Amino acid sequence: MSAHPAIAPPKANKALTGYRPFWAKRFGPAPFLPMSRKEMDELGWDSCDIIIVTGDAYVDHPSFGMAVIGRTLEAQGFRVGIIAQPDWQSAEPFKALGKPNLFFGVAAGNMDSMINRYTADRKIRSDDAYTPGGAGGARPDRATLVYTQRCKEAWNEVPVVIGGIEASLRRIAHYDYWSDKVRRSILVDAKADLLVYGNAERAIVEIAHRLARREPVTQITDVRGTAFMRRDEHDTSDWFQLDSTSVDQPGRVDELISPYQEIKQEVCDTATAPDAPKPITIHRTGKIALPPREHTVIRLPAYEQVKSDPVLYAHANRVLHLETNPGNARALVQAHGDRDLWINPPPIPLTTAEMDHVFDLPYARSPHPRYADENGSHEHATKIPAWEMIRFSVNIMRGCFGGCTFCSITEHEGRIIQSRSEDSVIREIEEMRDKVKGFTGIVSDLGGPTANMYRIGCKSPEIEAACRKPSCVYPGICPNLNTNHDPLIKMYRRARALKGVKKILIGSGLRYDLAIQSPEYIKELVTHHVGGYLKIAPEHTEDGPLSKMMKPGIGTYDRFKQLFEKASAEAGKKQYLIPYFIAAHPGTSDEDMMNLAIWLKQNGFRADQVQTFYPSPMATATAMYHTNKNPLKKVTRDSEEVDIVRGERRRRLHKAFLRYHDANNWPMLREALKAMGRADLIGNGKHHLIPTFQPVTDGSYESARRKNSTVAAKPGAKPTVATRSAAGGPGTPRKGQILTQHTGLPPRVTGARPPASKPAARKSAATKIKR
Repeated sequence: MSAHPAIAPPKANKALTGYRPFWAKRFGPAPFLPMSRKEMDELGWDSCDIIIVTGDAYVDHPSFGMAVIGRTLEAQGFRVGIIAQPDWQSAEPFKALGKPNLFFGVAAGNMDSMINRYTADRKIRSDDAYTPGGAGGARPDRATLVYTQRCKEAWNEVPVVIGGIEASLRRIAHYDYWSDKVRRSILVDAKADLLVYGNAERAIVEIAHRLARREPVTQITDVRGTAFMRRDEHDTSDWFQLDSTSVDQPGRVDELISPYQEIKQEVCDTATAPDAPKPITIHRTGKIALPPREHTVIRLPAYEQVKSDPVLYAHANRVLHLETNPGNARALVQAHGDRDLWINPPPIPLTTAEMDHVFDLPYARSPHPRYADENGSHEHATKIPAWEMIRFSVNIMRGCFGGCTFCSITEHEGRIIQSRSEDSVIREIEEMRDKVKGFTGIVSDLGGPTANMYRIGCKSPEIEAACRKPSCVYPGICPNLNTNHDPLIKMYRRARALKGVKKILIGSGLRYDLAIQSPEYIKELVTHHVGGYLKIAPEHTEDGPLSKMMKPGIGTYDRFKQLFEKASAEAGKKQYLIPYFIAAHPGTSDEDMMNLAIWLKQNGFRADQVQTFYPSPMATATAMYHTNKNPLKKVTRDSEEVDIVRGERRRRLHKAFLRYHDANNWPMLREALKAMGRADLIGNGKHHLIPTFQPVTDGSYESARRKNSTVAAKPGAKPTVATRSAAGGPGTPRKGQILTQHTGLPPRVTGARPPASKPAARKSAATKIKR
């Protein structure tokens, strides 16, 4: 027997409601989880069992992570306190609720703190939607690291468990866009005791109960959806290790074991090398005796290797994404110096009954009273924008099997859809109707990561458990995928029939390639649940970038558009699609962006808010950006190279193509078109992309979000158009002006005077140039 503790394989799944409640269950649920000692005293608590530290303002609503985890732990009988957006300059604010009996739970918030703070161009954002008043700067950069350090300073002996999307997407050595280098696992830098990734209810409940039984945190190594650090001397004799520390070599490759392992017919001499990996037994039939997956760990290239070798980084990213199906994923291990990072397989998705349990908990559905203004309201100066956005929405499911490479939903929530029951959703709508202040009868959204994946999944549990595909809808709809939208249609009909409900809108993004499988769903959606505009995301028109995104071709968008317009006409409504596009995505050439701009002009779209590719940690597209390799295919030293859009000038050019109508971009576009040999697109005709004339511009760009903001004028400064607009002066937007993503859509019918004709505007511009 080893003198060191063994690393145990993950155990069998246990239901969320299958635990004996902790003794503090007698206190019952709190109106709000306490944020001060005074609130604890009012509840009769002498201490907290668990304290959650979060970078978001505390909103007790199931769309906010701290509320979901806090209420889930409370339902298990634990006393849970919240420290929200603490001052991180010292450890004192982290002592506000006293010493927790079991552990600190630390999360940066609903967003990665770096994405929350910086734009895709690495510029500091001026606001934060998760802070009262939308004020920026309420959380530190890399908040998980800072908060964990302060928790350890406050109570060094208390275990710290980190989680949330920031920890989830940084659980392994990852490319960091903001420092432009590969960083270690966040668990190494934070020096936390455990990391939980994904939707962590199942893992955090088990950890809490085991710590309550006084089990040392160092022995909790068998919980799915967790990561931990161990030194080499720990006993791993029960594990079969697959070596995936190098890229593919010529030879046999068995994908059921690993797409990157060469199977060698050799015997390991355990007498001379007792720590060497166990051999794979080759039977006379030629078949391989596969070791049990629950006892198998794949060794990835070490941090020291991937930080300096882009090819090994791409290889490791590919292996990681192949091991994300809870039905067949194996544990991963990656060396960081003299210690190993162990990542257990993903958590087992919640059942419908467990989802109902989580969402039926006694949420106040409101921000904590601490954030109320002098009138006790959350509507004015202390309004939390993110709360306002989801205030009258209902989350009906989790997960996404789309597999878009630029998106982090799959890496966090998984690709298996976890749906609530129809009854649970209806109960929440009724509760929102009866209890939430300001409800006018309009439900802003029934959705989730994707609006129309409710109760959709694989037709066969056996096939689903064995599948290793990163997407169920790319390059086409999988024949094993159930695309039945009937349960969703039935829910829509029942929900809008509720007393007091006037309108139900669908605000979540729609997977239109899935929707065209059910024309009845499109008709139901368009007839009853679209408020004039419906947002969808084709992302691009060209096959090159679409293949790197794992998105369908633009032809699928055209088919959906036909069905959408047909259903709108039958309903007697004028409704419009708002397509979203990404600039500068890996695999996008300058010609691709030019063709997209031509398509936008031909279809009458003028994109106002545009998105430049943002390399988020751990995403497949981020691996492409960093390595120039394509991890969607086998990675070798001479495998496919991906065209990467780097550098401020080229990223600006791709963004300029999306905003081809902005005169500020015309000089850059003219230069680029001439260099590309497409000067034929420069001219003043309808078939030209940009004109030859150049009006006087200030080189600025004003986003739609800023158009509705009040801009404070500097003392003594001459009023600008923006400040006059804010004050209701001459610059006030005309009635009928559209403040949506696309200003090229037809204006709303308001009786307003039409704007000046285009020839007059051009004459005015030409006059200014002459002067």
